[in-house]
Amino acid sequence: MFMRQEYRFHCIEGRMDKGRLRIMTIDTKKEQEREELHRAIWAIADELRGAVDGWDFKNYVLGTMFYRYISENIANYINEGEEAAGNANFDYTKISDEEAEEAREGLVQEKGFFILPSELFCSVVKKCDKEDVYFIDQEGNKKDIKSNLNVFLEMIFAHIENSAEGSESESDFRGLFDDFDVNSNKLGPTVLRRNEKLCKLLKGVADMDLGDVKNHDIDAFGDAYEYLMTMYASNAGKSGGEFFTPADVSELLTRLGTVGKTEINKVYDPACGSGSLLLKAEKVLGKDNIRNGFYGQEINVTTYNLCRINMFLHDIEFDKFNIACENTLTNPAHWDDEPFELIVSNPPYSISWPGNTDATLINDPRFAPAGVLAPNKKADFAFIMHCLSWLSSNGTAAIVCFPGIMYRGASEKKIRKYLIDNNFVDCVIQLPSNLFFGTTITTCIMVLKKCKTDNKTLFIDASKEFIKTASNNKLSRENMNNIIGCFTKRNEIKYFSHLASYEEVVENEYNLSVSTYVEVEDTKEKIDIVKLNEEIKRIVAREDALKKAIDEMILKIEVQ
Repeated sequence: MFMRQEYRFHCIEGRMDKGRLRIMTIDTKKEQEREELHRAIWAIADELRGAVDGWDFKNYVLGTMFYRYISENIANYINEGEEAAGNANFDYTKISDEEAEEAREGLVQEKGFFILPSELFCSVVKKCDKEDVYFIDQEGNKKDIKSNLNVFLEMIFAHIENSAEGSESESDFRGLFDDFDVNSNKLGPTVLRRNEKLCKLLKGVADMDLGDVKNHDIDAFGDAYEYLMTMYASNAGKSGGEFFTPADVSELLTRLGTVGKTEINKVYDPACGSGSLLLKAEKVLGKDNIRNGFYGQEINVTTYNLCRINMFLHDIEFDKFNIACENTLTNPAHWDDEPFELIVSNPPYSISWPGNTDATLINDPRFAPAGVLAPNKKADFAFIMHCLSWLSSNGTAAIVCFPGIMYRGASEKKIRKYLIDNNFVDCVIQLPSNLFFGTTITTCIMVLKKCKTDNKTLFIDASKEFIKTASNNKLSRENMNNIIGCFTKRNEIKYFSHLASYEEVVENEYNLSVSTYVEVEDTKEKIDIVKLNEEIKRIVAREDALKKAIDEMILKIEVQ
């Protein structure tokens, strides 16, 4: 029997982050261990998929990792609470479902969800290939687990999601397992083959050396999850780039947005993908220094689910994140929320949107101030104006942009004029090419502020700040420090940065291309014409002397 619940839940409060060690710099040995762990995890994940396309199979591997994580998370949470209450030998995985039911309500309030002991990941792994182990399905029928593993898992996932119904966490758990289709032909042509694949998947994820969920020295679960997403994204090319921003770019954006800050009210991404950008704020500032949590919006349902899973795997509690699934430009969430101190985003480049075909948008308070809408087939500035509207008076927005928006004319020029005339553009940074998955284009970053202390705009040419890797260019720690250092000091560095006055930008007709303001260094070899002519004269003289000597030799031979 559980110890008195009030005591257990009380003693749990405030200890969720115990033992979590946040470190930005990891020694060489630990980094090597992490790389070895990642290689081993990828090998397992790659082997598990068999003939299934890796991009299609990612939802199964990542979903199974999530199932394992929340199972271990809730079991560990309960065990620690019982131990603190004096029940040292308590083990949630070994008690009956009937006994566990007594704590359902309290656990849902505390954790946001509930899992029966018989439906924990570790329990299912042990019996997924056993013919003599049974369960009762939704219709009350007794079935063996091995032949009906797909039905068993589908029921468990429904139970987990439904456990949050009627609670504050309902929206955070609703549909989380929708992309884990246990009946998909991608897993096999028959039920038998699909169940064999599912059992192999469960055992494979169980074999991943992720340690105990309570030991978060390197955030094993969240770390491995992001590594797998990186691998899937890099192998998927363009499709991968749509749901995942590389870690180095994410960190640069977050650091740009938090210069001079040790804490913020909350972080927001209007096109959050799988949440990698949002979670960088936790890495840079620490979870406790983001007071009110993580907010985002994502239009793709599958990616939206990946984002919510990513939050849980990084130990972000359900009441500390709010991710919406809708079109940010036409149906934005978080209208009534307090403005955000940090906005980081890598929105889709030059996508179509209703624009001036929707008469209501020109009166939308997000877009109306500029007096014009972004072009129908190029929504880039619509995202920028949305971010500006959601930004707090003391906040910073760092947004990855397609370079064309910095110099194109018509409505985009008018929006640039509005931003410059109202002193919202703090900095524009040219990034190196080939940083993102699926595209080699050179992108840039626009940094927006409502609290600038001058009316100048800093331009930084960071196109050479990268190191080469096998498939993509990457920002090293030194590269990022060079960019951040210049951004912070707002200083002029020849061939690297220029602090342009308002008048200078106006004179350049509101062109915000970095190349307009930062001179490109001429690396061609300079030729001294005078020295070159002297060298030619010496060569000609030498040639004449050799020719004369040869003529004399020939003459002697002919005389003989």
